[in-house]
Amino acid sequence: MDMIRDNIQKLREEIAAVCMRSGRKTEEVRLVAVSKTVGTNRVQQAIDAGLDTFGENYVREAMEKMGSLPSGIHWHFIGNIQRNKIKHIVGPFELIHSVGSTDMAVEIDRRAAQKGRIQPVLFEINLAGESTKSGFSPSQFFDTLQALQVLRHLRPSGLMTMPPPIDSVARLSGYFSELREMRDRVLAQGVFGSAFRELSMGTSMDYKIAINEGATMLRIGTLIFGPRG
Repeated sequence: MDMIRDNIQKLREEIAAVCMRSGRKTEEVRLVAVSKTVGTNRVQQAIDAGLDTFGENYVREAMEKMGSLPSGIHWHFIGNIQRNKIKHIVGPFELIHSVGSTDMAVEIDRRAAQKGRIQPVLFEINLAGESTKSGFSPSQFFDTLQALQVLRHLRPSGLMTMPPPIDSVARLSGYFSELREMRDRVLAQGVFGSAFRELSMGTSMDYKIAINEGATMLRIGTLIFGPRG
């Protein structure tokens, strides 16, 4: 019963230690608990242990949890976005991490306008050019900045990436530092204003490297809830 609480305590201690070694403040790094396929009772245990931000991949599952868990929880959508699901994603989710194309951004903007909302989003960057993953290539992203800038019902808040599964610390550091440099370039251009600061990068496997390279959001599932069956 206390496994999740113990996992969270250990993870927080490790995040704090990495931040200290990196010369960063612990409060600069937000923990997003990846709760896809995790039952509501186990999510509630994580809430009881002090977590308040959860990342979901599947709309229907997320809606069921939102309806049965306490209000005041911050829900993020972190999965691949299906166009026919956008109408359900805009609004209930405080932040959408995975906006990976201009068409998707335009549709989110349209749905947000219909609902009279401003939808915070992160732009997903496919740094390794993997054909199996969605996301802007770095060059595509900078080529479409002007088109993204005119979408008035989006609040661009930063960038997200998921590097390929590699064991090399140096290569992972390279991907994460590239994302940070992209974010800094956008900030320097003043395209989206000073609020464009988030870097959603780092999972259970590589979060320490991500913190070293400037991550502001860590998407952690296994280290909190254990392996998924």
